Amino acid sequence: MENENPAYSIDTVEQLEALLGEIAEASRKKEVDFVHPIYQRWIEASPFAILATVGPEGLDASPRGDPEGFVAVADEKTLLLPERRGNNRADSLRNILFDPHVALLFLIPGTGETLRVNGRARITTAPEMLERFVVKGVPPRCVVVIEVDTVFFQCARAIHRSGLWQPPRTEHLEKVPSAGAMLAALTSGAVDGEAYDLALPGRQRSTLY
Repeated sequence: MENENPAYSIDTVEQLEALLGEIAEASRKKEVDFVHPIYQRWIEASPFAILATVGPEGLDASPRGDPEGFVAVADEKTLLLPERRGNNRADSLRNILFDPHVALLFLIPGTGETLRVNGRARITTAPEMLERFVVKGVPPRCVVVIEVDTVFFQCARAIHRSGLWQPPRTEHLEKVPSAGAMLAALTSGAVDGEAYDLALPGRQRSTLY
């Protein structure tokens, strides 16, 4: 942004702490360096997570979803995340090969709190791992093994402010461009957006796993 007054810039940890204040005691105590049994219950109930990675091109955040409990707790320091069929960009996997540090944000529909996990990941195609995550007769492409560094829950303020789990407003949905509309705009019409949207639901159903 041009013409921003540098006097208002936050450039040091000291400035940031002065702005935000002290960390609440509960916020300190909720963080542990292993998957506590109470946190395991949370992971086992979650059907959706966002996987954050870092690579040579920068940061990436990618959605992951399956039936609840799709991320398995192997032990108190290890999570197993199956990699399902996708668009083959494999941004997250490429990044893990460059830098193993990852973060997971678990969500449960209707629940305000979220669960955050930070750790280090590796990729495996061990047959016993793939067999563990077979769905409808189809194994995952690979499994991401995550060594847990920290786990803690996030309060519900962001979910409440966003109204994320509230019924969607029709006027809001009407403003959201479809996948076909976005591709048509990004390719200057080279992709037929209407045809793409018509074919998309069937293609997704047939290639879900």
